[in-house]
Amino acid sequence: MSRIQLEPAYVLHSRSFRETSLIVESFTRDHGRVALVARGAKSPKSRWRNVLQPFRPLLISWNQKTELGTLTAADQVATPPALQGQALYCGLYLNELQIRLLHRGDPHPEVFERYRHILTKLAADMPPQPLLRLFEKHLLEATGYALLLDREYPGGSDIKPGNWYRYQPDRGPIRCSGPGEGRLSGDALLAMHTEQLEVTHLRELRMLMRAVISYHLGDKPLASQSLFSA
Repeated sequence: MSRIQLEPAYVLHSRSFRETSLIVESFTRDHGRVALVARGAKSPKSRWRNVLQPFRPLLISWNQKTELGTLTAADQVATPPALQGQALYCGLYLNELQIRLLHRGDPHPEVFERYRHILTKLAADMPPQPLLRLFEKHLLEATGYALLLDREYPGGSDIKPGNWYRYQPDRGPIRCSGPGEGRLSGDALLAMHTEQLEVTHLRELRMLMRAVISYHLGDKPLASQSLFSA
């Protein structure tokens, strides 16, 4: 049995377990996504009752013998970002996206840091769409689904700003004769590649990322996307 002490973490989601406990899906810096039983966390007198909430920066400790570990300590270590309205919905979307794309026990410290920063930016009322698109891009890269954005498929010719493309998630951008439903401009693809997003690119890039993410998630759509236009 392994014992992990004082690991930086966020709660992504929790659900009831038996009468007084919770199963907490946590995203940790050095151990990736972990599922932990928080015994007695639903009790009115539990020391964790108001701690195990999404978006709160935590230090947690747990014992791990099987895939389902047992939480032994959880302490909030900083003021949580004040997410309200659209920013809150964006945060819920990010949490669900990580639950669906990250495998348990697979560390992604770079994703953890990006998640920490995007929560701060959302709380500061920065425009959410560019933040979401770039987080999605980096999350896909980290999980082995990196996008091809600067070269055509097939052949590998450079993407040209004035050309139009269809994006196949398992291949990449395929050149088309012109604009049309479901097509992307070379400008938008190159903006995503260089991470220099303009307002004019956002509609196309939202369409692109929805299609790519849906392809990798399969038949079960993201529930949080029904809350707002992520």
